[in-house]
Amino acid sequence: MRRTQLYLEDEVWELLRVKARQNRTTISDLVRSALRDKYFTGRPDRKEAMLDAVGLWKDRTDLPETQTYMRQLRKGTRLKRLQQ
Repeated sequence: MRRTQLYLEDEVWELLRVKARQNRTTISDLVRSALRDKYFTGRPDRKEAMLDAVGLWKDRTDLPETQTYMRQLRKGTRLKRLQQ
């Protein structure tokens, strides 16, 4: 866990203070919980989207095999161009 410092408007701080007191917890715990609820709820959705993408291009005939494609990329001049 890392320590951080936030500047909150007086009204927000007061609301958090009251909520923390009602829930017998701390303002820090309320903030951490709110951040988890807001920013970590998308993980299952992301995982589902990634799983849906598996095999997405399996029936495409316009693309070379993966190994062939990777070898073509590695034989390219991109690295030389970047070093100039």
